[in-house]
Amino acid sequence: MTNLVADLEATVREYPEATALSVAGRDTTYAEFWAMTGRFAGALRERGFEPGASVALYLPNLPQFVVAFYGVLRAGGTVVPINPQYKAREIKHPLTDSAAVAVVTTNDHVSRIEEIHEHTILRFMVTADGSGQYSTGFSEFLAEGEDAVDYWEYVDREDDDVAVMPYTSGTTGTPKGVELTHRNLSSNTEAVAELVPDGVGPDDGALGALPLFHIYGMTVVMNTVLANGGTFYPLAAWDAGEAMSLIDIDELSIFHGVPAMYNDMLTHPDAEQYDLSSLRLAGAGGSGMPTEVLRRFEETFDATVYEGYGLTETSPVTHFNAPERGRRVGSVGKTVPGVDARIVDEDFEDVPPVAEGPVDDDADLDEITGELVVSGPNVMKRYHDLPDANGAAFTEADGRRWFHTDDVGYRDGDGYYYVVDRADDVVVTGGYNVYPGEVEDVLFEHEAVADAAVVGVPDDRRGETVKAYVVPTSGASGGSSDESRESDGVPAADAEVTEDELVEYCLSNLAEYKHPREVEFVESLPRTTTGKVRKVELREEATERDDAEPDQDGEADGEEPAEVAAVEGEAAVEGEVATDSDGADLQSLDGISESRAASLRDAGFDSVADLRAADREELTAVEGFGDALVERIEEQLDGQE
Repeated sequence: MTNLVADLEATVREYPEATALSVAGRDTTYAEFWAMTGRFAGALRERGFEPGASVALYLPNLPQFVVAFYGVLRAGGTVVPINPQYKAREIKHPLTDSAAVAVVTTNDHVSRIEEIHEHTILRFMVTADGSGQYSTGFSEFLAEGEDAVDYWEYVDREDDDVAVMPYTSGTTGTPKGVELTHRNLSSNTEAVAELVPDGVGPDDGALGALPLFHIYGMTVVMNTVLANGGTFYPLAAWDAGEAMSLIDIDELSIFHGVPAMYNDMLTHPDAEQYDLSSLRLAGAGGSGMPTEVLRRFEETFDATVYEGYGLTETSPVTHFNAPERGRRVGSVGKTVPGVDARIVDEDFEDVPPVAEGPVDDDADLDEITGELVVSGPNVMKRYHDLPDANGAAFTEADGRRWFHTDDVGYRDGDGYYYVVDRADDVVVTGGYNVYPGEVEDVLFEHEAVADAAVVGVPDDRRGETVKAYVVPTSGASGGSSDESRESDGVPAADAEVTEDELVEYCLSNLAEYKHPREVEFVESLPRTTTGKVRKVELREEATERDDAEPDQDGEADGEEPAEVAAVEGEAAVEGEVATDSDGADLQSLDGISESRAASLRDAGFDSVADLRAADREELTAVEGFGDALVERIEEQLDGQE
């Protein structure tokens, strides 16, 4: 039987005194950790929890996430991980669709849950940072389950029972629950461990920099390490300096991150002071790793980075450039143990492989590419309550069930796979997927917006960034002047709407990484004869313009770019921003555009240190700085301390 709890139990029995978790210098042994998960499961039972029910984890990378995750599974439940950056409107669907009966969160998120509570069947909330008016503190909750279950007791679920149900979205942006079973997750954990030279064991320490609500961080790091006796170091929010310091001082051996994290470490002002030679596996995924970033990282830190590929629906890893197999830069590697893959045409016939990859830039991709489909024990059970989506997602052929990734690629004669494009319009920024339709929906809610289209444009650090093209209403005009007004509500349609206002409007309604980094006002959007926006045309226009314009420092594209400070970490929980020093440029803070930075300087604020010394009243007096933006800046400054 493959079961995540059974995997952990076996580790506890073999390595009871080994360190399972290490947070801020405080270590928790496997025996202690197992006892805590038992108390959590017992507390659920005391409150009437039944096997098969769902509990949402709406948390950053805290140790409470790890305890609650395995506690829910020990009680026979299903874990519903939710991005802690999500606002009330974004958490409503996963909470209602999953029929979650409880949620584990933090006190500063309770108000978001209260906004939509009436639409859910939530019975109680547990808060990681102490009891609140509507919630029970984590320690108090564990105390409720002190004697409720025997030490080794847990609900023994079947292989095909759903263990975790994360939510993803299709091209329409409609969230879909992905039913991942114990077999799915346990088999992928085992496959990932096999790819590490000499396996994973008690001598290994793995940094939990990737968000645990995401299947990448959950399976590849947390579950894999804890199923094999290693030590897991969860990092509450991404900070390149803190990450490198932990790897250096604690001699961590495993690190997985999205390309933006590697770039942040590489461009950190003290990068060369850190010794990362203890790393025996550095994995990258979430989006394509820029070749130059990979080259410079390996040169600076004398570490080899191995790229892989996967999806939420595949638990997630299907391909990896495993060290013992050899690496091909530009490839996502070969399939992991137990997984099969094919490149197929529209008739589901195999597309012949190329002799050798990667192919040259002038190769005719139409001749060699097709859709990547995969099959294996890691492929999801189904989308939750979505029969039409399930019908489109799978094809039965050759006695196997094949999942359509909707990604286009090719393979070479040695079995290496190359993903060249996405079949839809999803923007992949810093390892996160942003669905244009969701951002467009928010823009359309603004009374000054008549039409809008959102696309991804190339970005050296994030892979892509979000850009919005907006057609103002007939009574409004669009601009990016410094005359940005405070907008606590929706502005009247007869007023000028600015780029800053629309960005702030999106920030107030969406997670940070989803908001447009650029808004361009246009008279109309290019459309097909059937009325569809020609997004390819918009992307090409934006890319050509970016290539033609020099960088702000006067260097043309193609020359070595100036190093930048670590700005927002898209894979960091809660979107906290880490600047390298209080002397960092004002625009290193998210939400401060060039025009807003100019307004701050006019008001006497020249650096981040000046902002830190100011009070809220002084900042809200600056032109264009409303309460929402100032609160956002304060949260970022607090996150740096």
